[in-house]
Amino acid sequence: MKLRELLSDESAFVIGDEDTEVSGVSYDSRKIEKDYAFFSLPGHNTDGRKYIAEAIANGASVIITDSKYDTNDVAQVVIKDIFRFMSLFGAKFYNYPDRELNIMGITGTNGKTTVTYMIESILANSGIECGVIGTVNYRYKGKVIEANNTTPQSLDIYRIMRDISNNGIKYLVMEVSSHALSLGRVYGIEFDTAVFTNLTREHLDFHKNMDRYFEAKSALFKELGAGKKNNKKCAIINVDDEYGRKLLKVGISAEIKLYSAIEKNAADFKASNIKVTNKGAVFNLVFCNKRARIRIKHIGVHNVYNALAALAAAVCSEISFENAVEGLNNSSRVPGRLEKVNTIGLGFEIVVDYAHTDDALESVLRALKDLNPKRIIIVFGCGGDRDRAKRPLMGKIAVEMSDFVFVTSDNPRTEDPYQIILDIEVGIKRAGKKNYKVVVDREAAIKEVIMMAADKGDIILLAGKGHETYQITSGGKVHFNDVKIAEKYIDLKKKQKIAAKQAGQREFIF
Repeated sequence: MKLRELLSDESAFVIGDEDTEVSGVSYDSRKIEKDYAFFSLPGHNTDGRKYIAEAIANGASVIITDSKYDTNDVAQVVIKDIFRFMSLFGAKFYNYPDRELNIMGITGTNGKTTVTYMIESILANSGIECGVIGTVNYRYKGKVIEANNTTPQSLDIYRIMRDISNNGIKYLVMEVSSHALSLGRVYGIEFDTAVFTNLTREHLDFHKNMDRYFEAKSALFKELGAGKKNNKKCAIINVDDEYGRKLLKVGISAEIKLYSAIEKNAADFKASNIKVTNKGAVFNLVFCNKRARIRIKHIGVHNVYNALAALAAAVCSEISFENAVEGLNNSSRVPGRLEKVNTIGLGFEIVVDYAHTDDALESVLRALKDLNPKRIIIVFGCGGDRDRAKRPLMGKIAVEMSDFVFVTSDNPRTEDPYQIILDIEVGIKRAGKKNYKVVVDREAAIKEVIMMAADKGDIILLAGKGHETYQITSGGKVHFNDVKIAEKYIDLKKKQKIAAKQAGQREFIF
């Protein structure tokens, strides 16, 4: 394609030949080939301008920047809002694949990943293939791509959408983060259904306050229906959430469907008679004049909300109510979301969860309390280079809602792990509790908690990392998997019990 065919913003200033050929696009200089357009993106840790020379050396024919670069070797496009421009550029280059797909966008602080998995199950039960873009990975047609961000950069989204459509798939389920909405990663993408799960404190290091965080999320709903598609658009909103009710006032042109699990709140999709067990949750569902008994394998009332959101999104996307119910009941648990670890009959249970906000941690602990365990023991930390204000909140919730807490590292990134823990301890001291221990090394903390869990009926919660298979420290990203680490010390504990029994002694407890 010619450069002029890809220009869609009149504020873009072009230096050089607009008939320059563009055969590919990328924001990664290492992936640039002959006649590619290179997007020189500004960033927090580095600046894309540092890689312009490398991009040109690799064959770039066009450089797109937010300020003029000193070169006459290639054509340049100078644009102030480079992220939004990149989305529009990608849409044209890949010939608007979003217009060929039925796209469901899931946004909110918690629950996005579980909702996407549930929708995927519902669609599969109806014989429909779909693509999924989310926190765990990006997957479709047997392909699984590692997820670096919950919502990738716009060029990646358009490339994936084009491949999805070319493979004959008509549905895409996408987690839409507040960062993606703020930074223009999904700008111009025509969503058919938008789902709002909830809004609680998170990412305030980026958004600064809850009003701006909410404003970012609401953009998905304000723009719903503003495009070339003529089909029905739906907004699915959790009316039990304070910000869900606020969302109803922003001016949504799409059809609105509400879901609720609170008796007094009117809603289109309504859950009642909720019962939570260690095998999942059971509840009655009413939609219009239809009723169903839902039995999901997901523990906790928060997953009842996720189930309502998923079913509502599916029904609004022309999936029959009966098929949606069956697919929901057949949905499997999600990696890293209250994921059980096999404890080889030791008598206690271990679950791994991604909970890394105060609200998510509280929801998970409430779900575990509903199982009436003998003790709840937690291992958790907080991420570095992120909102510090949630650290004391999480510390307070952890010690108040559990029997014992190991405060440890999560992904400290460039911060000192000890300083992060001190922030957490502020909340613990506010609670006036002493039922905790600091073990900075996460593996050591997991080892110690498993060795101390000698009682039948104990539940150990490894919180914060969930599906992640790495830990990010000042030294970079290293392999780390909570499940695998837990399995390592479960095996050790099992061997110790066997050895102690053979010797006629009590097992050794660390």
